[in-house]
Formats: sequence, C-alpha cells, structure tokens
Amino acid sequence: MSEHLDVLIVGAGLSGIGAAWHLRKQCPDKRFAILEGRDTIGGTWDLFRYPGIRSDSDMYTLGYNFKPWTEKQVIADGGRIRNYIQEVARDGGIQQHIRFGSKVVKASWSSETATWTIDVQKKSGETVQMSCNWLMMCSGYYNYEEGFTPEFKDRDAFKGQIIHPQFWPENLDYSGKRVVVIGSGATAITLIPSMTDKAKHVVMLQRTPSYVISVPQFDPMVRFLLKFLPEMTVYNISRARNNFITQMIFKLSRKYPNFIRKLLLKQVKAQVGPDFDMKHFTPPYNPWDQRLCAVPNGDMFKALRKGKASVVTDHIDRFVDKGILLKSGQVLEADIIVTATGLNLRLFGGMAIEVDGKPIQMNQHISYKGLMFSDIPNFSNTLGYTNASWTLKADLIAEYVCRLLKHMDKTGTRIATARRDPAVQPTQLLDMTSGYVARAEAHLPKGADRAPWKLYQNYAMDREQLHKGKLEDGVMTFSKPHKVARPETPSEPVRRYGS
Repeated sequence: MSEHLDVLIVGAGLSGIGAAWHLRKQCPDKRFAILEGRDTIGGTWDLFRYPGIRSDSDMYTLGYNFKPWTEKQVIADGGRIRNYIQEVARDGGIQQHIRFGSKVVKASWSSETATWTIDVQKKSGETVQMSCNWLMMCSGYYNYEEGFTPEFKDRDAFKGQIIHPQFWPENLDYSGKRVVVIGSGATAITLIPSMTDKAKHVVMLQRTPSYVISVPQFDPMVRFLLKFLPEMTVYNISRARNNFITQMIFKLSRKYPNFIRKLLLKQVKAQVGPDFDMKHFTPPYNPWDQRLCAVPNGDMFKALRKGKASVVTDHIDRFVDKGILLKSGQVLEADIIVTATGLNLRLFGGMAIEVDGKPIQMNQHISYKGLMFSDIPNFSNTLGYTNASWTLKADLIAEYVCRLLKHMDKTGTRIATARRDPAVQPTQLLDMTSGYVARAEAHLPKGADRAPWKLYQNYAMDREQLHKGKLEDGVMTFSKPHKVARPETPSEPVRRYGS
C-alpha cells in the first residue's frame, strides 16, 4: 500500500530545506517528506565543486529570513553555504524527513480525491508510488544531469582535457597548465581568479562581455553593529539594506541605463588600469538585461593586473590539437579547456505532470503570483528572483503556501486552484535575454501584464501580495473533492513536529 502524506517537498537544497522549516513551524500537524534524487543535502551548493564556487549574492539576503548568517564572509564560498543549509536541516529536525535517492518522475492529480499520486524512482531502479494533498516543487530551474555546451567544430581534435564546470573532476591537477575558460558569466568570473594560483595562465574567452561589479568580501558595518545589537537584529538590518541597494540598482538600470552603464564601466576601469582595453567589459546590451556578475574584492581584476589572467573577445572557428582557433586567426593554446557556457533550464527536474488524466504542457499555463500555475491545483513551485537573491522569494513562497494550507484547514476545503481568466493575455515569463532563458522560453510557463498573474521580480510588491494579500482574490478558488480519499497506511514511520 502506498504512503500518503499531507505535503511532499521535492528537493533538499536551499529552497526545499527552507520550505520544510516554514512548514514545521507554521503547520506543525502536517505530515510531510522531502524527496531528494541525490544522496546529500545542499542541491546546487553540493553539486557544483569547481574551484572558487561561491554565491553571487550577499549572504544576508541569500540566507533564510529565520536563520542569521554568522560567518564573516559576505560573499560566501559553496562549502560554507552547504554547511549553512545542513545546519538548518539538522537543528530544525528536518533531516529525518528526507528520502534520499528518490527522484520524482511523474505527478498525477485527481480532482475526485484531491490527491497527487507521485511516481518515485529509487537508486535501485525500482519505482514506487506515494500520494499527497499538496506538492511543493523546490527542485531549482536547471538540468542537474547535463550542462549546456555549444557544438564546437572539430572538438575531438583537441588533445587536452575539456571540462564543464557542472561536472568538475575530483582532484583535477591544473598546476602549471595553460587554461582557457570559455564564457563570460558568473561561473567564468568565479573560476578565473581561483585557478590563477596554480595554473600557468588563464584566459577568459568570451563572445560577448558581461557587466561586472566589484563587491566587498566583508562588511565592516555588521562587525560594528554586533558590538551593540543582537545577532538577529543586525542580520535583519543588513538584509533590508542590501535588498534595498540591489533593488535600487535594478530600477535605475531600467530607468537610466546609460547612467548606470557609465558607473559600472567607470568602476571597472579604475581597477583594471588605464592601459586595459575596455571593450572586454563593455556589453552591447543594457545593465540588467542579463544578470550582473559580482567580483568579490575585485579578485578578477587583480588577476588581470598581475598578468596571471587575460581576456579575449572573439568567436571560435574550431578546436585544433593545441587549443582553439579563433575567427580572427589567433590560436589560443591550452592544456585544459573549460566550457563555462551555461546551464540548461529544466523545471521540476523534468518531471511529467498530469491533471485528471490530461498531460500538462507548462507553456500553456500562466504563472500565478510567481509560485502556482493556472488550472493546476495544489501545486507550487519555488522560483527565486533573477534580479536579487533567490531566497528572498523562496521564503515568501513557503510562507504563502503555509497560509493556503491553514486557510484550507479552517474552511474545510482541500483544493486550491488559480482559475485562468480568458481575458488575460500571456506574455514572456522572464524579462531577460540570458542564453539559458532564451533557449528554454518556448517550454516555459507564461506571465501576464496584470495582477495576480504578473511576475514582479520585486521583493516589496511580492511581500505585500503574498503576506497581506487576500487568499480569496477572485482568481484563487477553494473547493472540496467529489470523493473523500481513504487514508492509506504509511509505508514508513511519519514523524510529527517536535519528534
């Protein structure tokens, strides 16, 4: 007999562990489990192991709203972030609810019984079924199993190693090696200064530059305030301040793009020196058309000034035995080529979805308040901000789902569905030109130009609608199933809050 729970959370990374914490605190009577396809906690922060892996957001906003970040580093490395997530899971009594080696491959909704039936593939290859009333997707937005690598002509001609950062070989020795990193995004900006300590030389080969901004590794204001104020108070002050600054930069970038462009280029010029060719840091698009890349303490610029790294802006013609032949005719010789060329976006870990026997195509549905989807009941997805820290939105989403669950208990209803208004015209969900977004757009859910379908990418507006907005807003409907599902005997012991 399959196991039935009130809530199933998919993913034991930053979002999933946070969702579980909120669920345990706000809905202590709900029986739940976390299904995690891998064998460890941490998600992105456990999967990625390339040199220098770190956040590109400050930890006062990337951290949870209930757990202060106490390390001195403001821009934290992957290991510290992983430890932070694991600490929350351990101290919050969440670990015993995690089912490792459990990959969700299909979810089927029944309106008759108000249940999701979940097909779970185990490491052994066996597929088991579970069921729940509410399904919380916290599985991120990219393909864990495959990074994006363009088709490079004559790739096999290269005699050295070709590596994708998503699958960094353990104990890779690049001492004294010539390294070419293809890409100009956050991963490339992180890798290059981190590899210069051992590599002979590191080249960042880019087709198009990105906007970069130097950020401090440590925050002296926090150290000062901790002398007088409680830790949580200082954390909240820093969180509010940093979120405000990030949002202001984003808004000004959209309203006065030329002004912000000049400021960004000016701070780069001051750090790379007067002789550096600024074409390598001058994108053809406006700031925040793609995400800004953070450079902690200007480490990338220091590597360039010292001659340990360089930047080449060109197009690849093909790979050759000694490296890469560029369209300009230049050959970049290399022992190791790193393809920091991006991610493949994939929602829900590739899980198939059915509603009352009908297969769901997500591009036919509109996002509701940035977490649910039109005409898909009892289903939420955690998608963080593209213009700010992921966890700011993740916390809001988890708290909103808890509001819904408590409202359903209070009203005796079991189904929550955002009904689509035919008058609402769909628009592009994510207003960004990044490659991973462009490649996946045809398969993504849609957005809209009006509330509650509009994706704001604004913490203050989301906080207002998710914390204070009416649950029964004329779009969200609450109902009871046609039949009452018979509770099934759990196949594994279920622990309640406080156990």
